[in-house]
Amino acid sequence: MINAASLSGLEKELYDVMVQSLESVKDSKTIGISFSGGVDSSLLAKIAKDLGYDVILLTMGFIDSHDVEFSKTMAKILGIRHEIELISENTFSDVARKISDMINVDNLSWNENCVAFYYVAKLAKKHNISKVMTANGIDELFCGYNSYRDFIPEGEEAVIGLMKEKLDNEVRMMKAVNQVTSEFGVQIIQPFLSEKFIEFAKTVPLEHKIKDKDDLMRKHIVRKLALSIGVPEESALKQKKAMQYGSLIHKNFLKVKKTWNMNF
Repeated sequence: MINAASLSGLEKELYDVMVQSLESVKDSKTIGISFSGGVDSSLLAKIAKDLGYDVILLTMGFIDSHDVEFSKTMAKILGIRHEIELISENTFSDVARKISDMINVDNLSWNENCVAFYYVAKLAKKHNISKVMTANGIDELFCGYNSYRDFIPEGEEAVIGLMKEKLDNEVRMMKAVNQVTSEFGVQIIQPFLSEKFIEFAKTVPLEHKIKDKDDLMRKHIVRKLALSIGVPEESALKQKKAMQYGSLIHKNFLKVKKTWNMNF
């Protein structure tokens, strides 16, 4: 159990608001978490575990994909129960097409994320979990995406403008995600997209998020907090790899999309 009082300054503030955001959306002692093993999902998992919740980590991906293999290692180090949904190459095309038709959006990232969460929800249902938490919001609010590097030379206002676009997109996309996961009676919840968390994150000085156009790590205060509360260094200092890439969904989605005669 982490001693939150041992955290200093901004780390303590970030930890406290994360705890408050998590506790405001949980409705039982069992918490399912969408888990890649990266810093964001590992931080969420570690906080939930330290608060005494019964945490189940949920990972999906193609066999031998980065996320499947890396998440196994991180879950073992964290000492948290871990379940995996391996995506079948035989049925992937049908699933991807079904979801694409359902959301009817010509946006590759939206389609791939909806497919990814379809498999997370399928796994959650197998283990009688009706609500799954994600760490979505951290990349948007703490400059996790590589695109922030292109905007930082233009100044803080440009970065804030991009942040607003990213947040708006994420909120809209997660509505589409929940449309898809409702097939399994599963709701995807984002504690770090709550109004209170967004308000706090916007007060964090930019230098604690991104340094300059050459900053490949970014999310510095998030990584610092993760290390302080015991997230493995291999996870806390790992560069971002979006779930559709780490799971190999992107690679396989592009492959099957060629047969659909669609341009997104």
